[in-house]
Amino acid sequence: MPLMEVFPCAPTLVQAAALGEPAARDRLVDACLPVVLGWCARLGGPKVDPEDAAHDVLIVMLDRLDSLRDFGSFTSWLFGITRRVLAKHRRQAWVKRWVPGFMPDAVEPGASPYQRAHLSETSRRVQAALEELPPAQREVLVLCDLEERTDLEVAELLEIPLGTVKSRLRLARQKFRTIAEQNALASLVSVTAGEGGKP
Repeated sequence: MPLMEVFPCAPTLVQAAALGEPAARDRLVDACLPVVLGWCARLGGPKVDPEDAAHDVLIVMLDRLDSLRDFGSFTSWLFGITRRVLAKHRRQAWVKRWVPGFMPDAVEPGASPYQRAHLSETSRRVQAALEELPPAQREVLVLCDLEERTDLEVAELLEIPLGTVKSRLRLARQKFRTIAEQNALASLVSVTAGEGGKP
């Protein structure tokens, strides 16, 4: 997905925000929030609160925006921040497991209609299947297949060779398909039906 499609007016908007223009900073946060929240929800793992993590990512983004020299690399820069924040949240969650009295799982808000309950269960099962993948494979699968980014875009985001992206994606699809089949989640297999990926 091209930068301009993810962050409207990105280079000029990022530059204005980096210069400290309040309206530009607000618009940049509004443009980034859905994307960052999606990354955090899909890549954070079961013990990471996506909203808390996304909030922290945006705080770090605003704090460090003036250090960004290449506004065209904003997406990969922001993704790098997201990865580091998620790693910190996962470490904190691991530590909290050993704190007496810690409640690891919050109860979800009240009952929803039948259709939403069904979608919620499907989403939970997809997330559980994703969490069985090694983090590096999960990252590539989410970016390529769920966010529909090209292999080249993912290589740039993760700052790894294109061949590594293709290899990780192939392994991730195979493992995800196996997990889906083992758990009789036929609808999930379609997520990884294509083996070719996008160029």
